[in-house]
Amino acid sequence: MTSTVPYLDPARTALFLMDFQPAVLAAVADPDQALSRAHAALSWARSHDVQVVHVRVAFAPEDFSAIPALNKAFAAVAENKFLPDGSPEADLHESFEVSERDITVRKTRFSAFASATDVRGLLREQGVDTLVLAGLSTGGVVLTTLRQAADDDFALYLLKDATADPDPEVHRVLTEKVFPHQAHVIDTDELPGLTKSA
Repeated sequence: MTSTVPYLDPARTALFLMDFQPAVLAAVADPDQALSRAHAALSWARSHDVQVVHVRVAFAPEDFSAIPALNKAFAAVAENKFLPDGSPEADLHESFEVSERDITVRKTRFSAFASATDVRGLLREQGVDTLVLAGLSTGGVVLTTLRQAADDDFALYLLKDATADPDPEVHRVLTEKVFPHQAHVIDTDELPGLTKSA
């Protein structure tokens, strides 16, 4: 832990676990490490009563129909009917147990905020102003959510070892060169030492 990283107040913090789904895990370079570190972060959140937000990307039939052909990233998703809601590949990884207090979000674009669920509003109502982010992939949901959350004035912590990308160089550049301008980039093992006692 470096002295420049501020402490976390559990009552004002939410952990985002983003796109830990079979189809997405299969595409990244080291899925087992990212998954194990995400579980370590989840254990930390549970032990400190931190709000947990599970995010997954999945499409209902009407979502596919709503994607315009001009959307370069998602037109192929619509054409191939990739990640249909209700399919095993679009579910959260089976190792994650969702508790009653957790917020679950189904999104249809890169950002965790691109959903019918008003996650931002729910967190603001709880007094949450700090997000801890983990997810797949670094260049997709993590990049987009981090940038949007920064613009929304959340304090941000990015768990470098609980994120991964199909391209390790993309992961390296983002976590070393881009994200530090808007987030505290840390390893999961640093979370306990950064947590304020109640």
